[in-house]
Amino acid sequence: MTRIAVDAMGGDHAPHEIVAGALWAAQEYGVAIEFVGKQDQIEHEIERVKKIGVISKAGGFKTKKIKIDVDKLDIKITHASEVIEMGEAPAQAIRKKKKSSIVLTVDAVASGSSDAVVAAGSTGAAMASSLFGLGRLHGIDRPAIAVTLPTLKRPIVLIDGGANSSCTPEMLYQFAVMGTIFSANVLGVRNPKIGVLNIGEEAGKGNDLAQKTYKLLEAQTRLNFIGNVEGKEIFSNICDVVVCDGFVGNVALKITEGSGSMLFKMLNEQFTKNIFTKFVGALTLPLMMDIYKKTNYEEYGGAILLGVKGITIISHGRSKAYAIKNAVRVAKEAVETGVNKKIAELIEKK
Repeated sequence: MTRIAVDAMGGDHAPHEIVAGALWAAQEYGVAIEFVGKQDQIEHEIERVKKIGVISKAGGFKTKKIKIDVDKLDIKITHASEVIEMGEAPAQAIRKKKKSSIVLTVDAVASGSSDAVVAAGSTGAAMASSLFGLGRLHGIDRPAIAVTLPTLKRPIVLIDGGANSSCTPEMLYQFAVMGTIFSANVLGVRNPKIGVLNIGEEAGKGNDLAQKTYKLLEAQTRLNFIGNVEGKEIFSNICDVVVCDGFVGNVALKITEGSGSMLFKMLNEQFTKNIFTKFVGALTLPLMMDIYKKTNYEEYGGAILLGVKGITIISHGRSKAYAIKNAVRVAKEAVETGVNKKIAELIEKK
């Protein structure tokens, strides 16, 4: 049975929502869970779920109560006396707090106690702990965050989502390889199409990094490279893997997140203006709920850190039980499809 190590103390709603989501996943996906964090708090949350179940707005809609048979689950707890806070410098924090929940969560995978990490706390701490604790895959210069995004037809991967603000063309080539393997094996996309995020479609557009990356990808024959894609084309399924440096990728993600939030707030305001708009809103509610579900980050659980010798899923800091449940699912799929092994094999064939 695949065992997922969960940092129970990471995130805005830890440990309450983290424990609930992981137990939910254990029951639904048949995985074992290793909770890492302050043992008394974790045990308290497990007992709470045992008594009342998981209370969750599953998918962000109606509140649901999910009954969890805790006694039938394979659960273990590893005590961690320290927690790395969001404002701490990641590299310094993991050196100073060697008994922190995120460091010991990664250690659980490094030692073989668990198969993958799920963490919703400091992204920097999760990345640094994974890099130092698990090491890089051979042939990978720097790990990268692969973020799954919804589109009109099927989910796409944007890589890098924020791990590396300064990159070389070779690194972006490696991101393309890792994104392709993840898209094919976890998202089920056949022969994923790769595009370089740029300010224009022409090969000569963009900065030096974009132009050299274009030439590097164009020269190889193992990846399905289709050329440059503009920001407006990310969600139109022109390609399945969007490659960029972490600075550009993170800015694109934050703009996307903010735009989506603004759109739904504007619609809500319009639908609650008066009796007539409330009536129209009630009629369109099922449609709006469907759209929301397709664009809701909770459905994808978290982003995978590719390029390290292990599976690390980094969840949104404000993740609740439903998002954590799906993050555990992504971790399970990444483990069972052998993503890391396939990345290493394709990098070797370059």
